[in-house]
Amino acid sequence: MTGHPAPLPLTGVTVVSVEQAVAAPFATRQLADLGARVIKVERPGEGDFARRYDTTVDGESSYFVWLNRSKESLTLDLKSAQGREILEQLLGGADVFVQNLAPGAAARLGLGAADLAARHPSLIPCSISGYGSSGPWANRKAYDLLVQCQTGLVSLTGNEHGAARAGVSVADIAAGMYAYSGILTALYTRATTGVARAVEVSLFEALAEWMSQPAYYTRHGGTQPPRIGTQHATIAPYGAFTAADGKDVLFSIQNEREWVALCERFLERPELIDDPRFATGSDRVAHRDELNAIVAERFSRSGSREVEKLLDEAGIANAGVNDVEEFLAHPVLSARERWQDVRLPGGGAVPALLPPVDLAGTPARMDPVPAVGEHTERILAELGHSAEAIDGLRAAKVI
Repeated sequence: MTGHPAPLPLTGVTVVSVEQAVAAPFATRQLADLGARVIKVERPGEGDFARRYDTTVDGESSYFVWLNRSKESLTLDLKSAQGREILEQLLGGADVFVQNLAPGAAARLGLGAADLAARHPSLIPCSISGYGSSGPWANRKAYDLLVQCQTGLVSLTGNEHGAARAGVSVADIAAGMYAYSGILTALYTRATTGVARAVEVSLFEALAEWMSQPAYYTRHGGTQPPRIGTQHATIAPYGAFTAADGKDVLFSIQNEREWVALCERFLERPELIDDPRFATGSDRVAHRDELNAIVAERFSRSGSREVEKLLDEAGIANAGVNDVEEFLAHPVLSARERWQDVRLPGGGAVPALLPPVDLAGTPARMDPVPAVGEHTERILAELGHSAEAIDGLRAAKVI
């Protein structure tokens, strides 16, 4: 044994990304986590507009810090001929190209999948769009909440008082995850067949996949699942209830064994086991209000810790309803050493979560978040540009 860490799985893979916001940066950051060299192409001066979503992380955007560690930042004006020539040089040595430009922009720049295949047959192009490259909405802009609305997700979240968006960017995250897995699949296909396949993902179709269960329920049941806050739309009891100390605890009954245990050991009302109102899962959903009233009364007689202890002893899954501060201090994250410092452009460091997939014997990559254009000169020098040429590009505002 040499004592040196094992190489990361994607060491040697180069990704060039003309990316912004969330979906594409999330896909490429995960490739960087696995060791790929990710060159992020940004606008000169301002960079990715997600850098300015907020300034809460020591002056940096919380979105940008989350999505862009371990990348290299190259600034290029892609509207200029020189900028496009430099991008073309980069693509000539790249394995993957990712873009989530506005509708039609990639094609106008000659960066569509067919154009790239003709010039760079071994390159894997990945396009992330709002509604796909064809169809009646191909030219329509899309942002996360718009897609949440279009897929019907917003109609399922919230409560009887009104709808609500999901609290995180689920359409962007879904698209980023499918782009990531699609790129990995394309890399494997190229390695085994020699053929580079283009990858295309849309925010709408990614979130549409996640909407499949309520879609089946609605199509075949005649009505969509109701909007009922933290309660489960099709299982009861399954939701959050308030304990005597004011803390909410959520628990779930998944089968008849758990229903019996709940009645006998927590509710202390064994007669409810065979009560015709609650005899089956469907009966319990149909009489949800009556059942919830019984559960709520029992919760009101015990503090949250006692509630959790009794439910644990009965073998019933449960969890306190945490706020974000409580999540940050979660014992599982600290005990499993999931936090690791990542350096910021200003020189400070912040705790960041390790990638959620652990590969045995493989180290985690948690390199710094880049400043705008931090790696421009080095990358251009690698491409053969002299110091004088780089100065000229800067003077012309190409970089």
